Amino acid sequence: MTQTADLPEQLAEIVEEFAAVPDQQKLELLLELSRELPELPAKYQENYTDSMEQVVECQSPLFLAMEYDDAAGTAELIFSAPAEAPTTRGFASILQQGLSGLSYQEILNTPDDLHQRLGLGKAITPLRLRGMSAMLGRVKRNIREHLAK
Repeated sequence: MTQTADLPEQLAEIVEEFAAVPDQQKLELLLELSRELPELPAKYQENYTDSMEQVVECQSPLFLAMEYDDAAGTAELIFSAPAEAPTTRGFASILQQGLSGLSYQEILNTPDDLHQRLGLGKAITPLRLRGMSAMLGRVKRNIREHLAK
Protein backbone atom coordinates (compact mmCIF):
# COMPACT_ATOMS: atom_id res chain seq x y z
CA MET A 1 0.00 0.00 0.00
CA THR A 2 1.28 3.46 -0.86
CA GLN A 3 2.21 5.59 2.12
CA THR A 4 0.16 8.80 2.10
CA ALA A 5 -0.36 9.63 5.79
CA ASP A 6 2.41 12.25 5.72
CA LEU A 7 1.11 13.97 2.57
CA PRO A 8 -1.27 16.92 2.36
CA GLU A 9 -4.78 15.68 1.58
CA GLN A 10 -4.97 16.85 -2.03
CA LEU A 11 -1.55 15.38 -2.82
CA ALA A 12 -2.39 12.12 -1.03
CA GLU A 13 -5.44 11.77 -3.29
CA ILE A 14 -3.25 12.05 -6.40
CA VAL A 15 -0.76 9.47 -5.05
CA GLU A 16 -3.67 7.14 -4.25
CA GLU A 17 -4.99 7.56 -7.81
CA PHE A 18 -1.62 6.40 -9.15
CA ALA A 19 -1.52 3.49 -6.69
CA ALA A 20 -4.96 2.36 -7.84
CA VAL A 21 -4.01 1.81 -11.48
CA PRO A 22 -1.75 -0.88 -13.00
CA ASP A 23 1.75 0.18 -14.05
CA GLN A 24 0.84 0.35 -17.74
CA GLN A 25 -1.91 2.89 -16.97
CA LYS A 26 0.20 5.19 -14.79
CA LEU A 27 1.62 6.96 -17.84
CA GLU A 28 -1.92 7.50 -19.18
CA LEU A 29 -2.89 9.05 -15.84
CA LEU A 30 0.17 11.32 -15.98
CA LEU A 31 -0.78 12.41 -19.51
CA GLU A 32 -4.33 13.11 -18.35
CA LEU A 33 -2.98 15.30 -15.55
CA SER A 34 -0.76 17.11 -18.06
CA ARG A 35 -3.90 18.35 -19.80
CA GLU A 36 -5.17 19.73 -16.48
CA LEU A 37 -2.23 22.10 -15.93
CA PRO A 38 -3.88 25.54 -15.77
CA GLU A 39 -3.15 28.19 -18.36
CA LEU A 40 -0.70 30.84 -17.27
CA PRO A 41 -2.33 33.84 -15.57
CA ALA A 42 -2.39 36.87 -17.87
CA LYS A 43 0.41 38.69 -16.04
CA TYR A 44 2.83 35.83 -16.86
CA GLN A 45 1.78 35.14 -20.44
CA GLU A 46 3.86 37.85 -22.05
CA ASN A 47 7.58 37.32 -21.46
CA TYR A 48 7.07 34.44 -19.05
CA THR A 49 10.72 33.53 -19.53
CA ASP A 50 11.60 36.85 -17.87
CA SER A 51 8.97 36.78 -15.10
CA MET A 52 9.31 33.11 -14.17
CA GLU A 53 12.26 31.02 -13.03
CA GLN A 54 13.42 28.20 -15.28
CA VAL A 55 13.87 24.81 -13.60
CA VAL A 56 16.99 23.88 -15.54
CA GLU A 57 17.19 20.36 -14.10
CA CYS A 58 14.17 19.38 -16.22
CA GLN A 59 14.85 17.97 -19.68
CA SER A 60 12.01 20.07 -21.12
CA PRO A 61 11.64 23.83 -20.70
CA LEU A 62 9.79 24.30 -17.42
CA PHE A 63 9.19 27.64 -15.75
CA LEU A 64 7.99 28.29 -12.21
CA ALA A 65 6.56 31.31 -10.43
CA MET A 66 5.39 31.43 -6.85
CA GLU A 67 2.98 33.89 -5.32
CA TYR A 68 3.04 34.28 -1.57
CA ASP A 69 0.29 35.33 0.81
CA ASP A 70 2.24 36.14 3.95
CA ALA A 71 -0.91 37.02 5.91
CA ALA A 72 -2.24 33.49 5.36
CA GLY A 73 1.21 31.88 5.14
CA THR A 74 0.32 30.17 1.86
CA ALA A 75 1.89 29.87 -1.57
CA GLU A 76 0.44 29.47 -5.05
CA LEU A 77 2.50 27.53 -7.61
CA ILE A 78 2.39 28.57 -11.25
CA PHE A 79 4.04 26.44 -13.92
CA SER A 80 4.62 26.81 -17.62
CA ALA A 81 5.56 23.74 -19.66
CA PRO A 82 5.11 23.16 -23.38
CA ALA A 83 2.32 20.90 -24.65
CA GLU A 84 4.94 18.78 -26.43
CA ALA A 85 6.43 17.86 -23.01
CA PRO A 86 3.51 15.94 -21.49
CA THR A 87 5.44 14.16 -18.74
CA THR A 88 6.92 17.46 -17.53
CA ARG A 89 3.47 19.06 -17.73
CA GLY A 90 2.03 16.10 -15.82
CA PHE A 91 4.57 16.45 -13.02
CA ALA A 92 3.95 20.20 -12.87
CA SER A 93 0.21 19.57 -12.72
CA ILE A 94 0.66 17.12 -9.83
CA LEU A 95 2.63 19.69 -7.85
CA GLN A 96 0.26 22.51 -8.76
CA GLN A 97 -2.87 20.53 -7.84
CA GLY A 98 -1.27 18.89 -4.81
CA LEU A 99 0.53 21.83 -3.20
CA SER A 100 -0.81 25.14 -4.49
CA GLY A 101 -2.64 27.10 -1.81
CA LEU A 102 -1.14 25.13 1.07
CA SER A 103 0.79 26.65 3.94
CA TYR A 104 4.51 27.19 3.62
CA GLN A 105 5.09 24.49 6.24
CA GLU A 106 2.84 21.93 4.55
CA ILE A 107 4.77 22.40 1.31
CA LEU A 108 8.14 22.23 3.08
CA ASN A 109 7.02 19.05 4.87
CA THR A 110 6.20 17.29 1.59
CA PRO A 111 8.46 14.23 1.41
CA ASP A 112 11.24 14.46 -1.15
CA ASP A 113 10.42 10.92 -2.37
CA LEU A 114 7.08 12.05 -3.81
CA HIS A 115 8.18 11.11 -7.33
CA GLN A 116 8.84 7.55 -6.12
CA ARG A 117 5.48 7.28 -4.37
CA LEU A 118 3.71 7.83 -7.68
CA GLY A 119 5.05 4.48 -8.85
CA LEU A 120 6.21 5.75 -12.22
CA GLY A 121 9.60 4.03 -12.14
CA LYS A 122 8.61 1.46 -14.77
CA ALA A 123 6.95 3.99 -17.09
CA ILE A 124 9.37 6.91 -17.03
CA THR A 125 13.14 7.20 -17.26
CA PRO A 126 15.14 7.95 -14.10
CA LEU A 127 16.21 11.26 -15.66
CA ARG A 128 12.57 12.37 -15.94
CA LEU A 129 11.88 11.23 -12.37
CA ARG A 130 14.82 13.34 -11.19
CA GLY A 131 13.21 16.26 -13.02
CA MET A 132 10.14 15.94 -10.84
CA SER A 133 12.29 15.73 -7.75
CA ALA A 134 14.07 18.90 -8.90
CA MET A 135 10.72 20.70 -9.35
CA LEU A 136 9.72 19.94 -5.76
CA GLY A 137 13.18 20.90 -4.54
CA ARG A 138 12.99 24.23 -6.34
CA VAL A 139 9.56 24.98 -4.85
CA LYS A 140 10.87 24.25 -1.34
CA ARG A 141 14.03 26.30 -1.90
CA ASN A 142 11.97 29.28 -3.07
CA ILE A 143 9.79 29.11 0.05
CA ARG A 144 12.86 28.92 2.30
CA GLU A 145 14.39 31.93 0.52
CA HIS A 146 11.10 33.84 0.80
CA LEU A 147 10.87 33.10 4.53
CA ALA A 148 14.48 34.20 5.07
CA LYS A 149 13.76 37.68 3.67
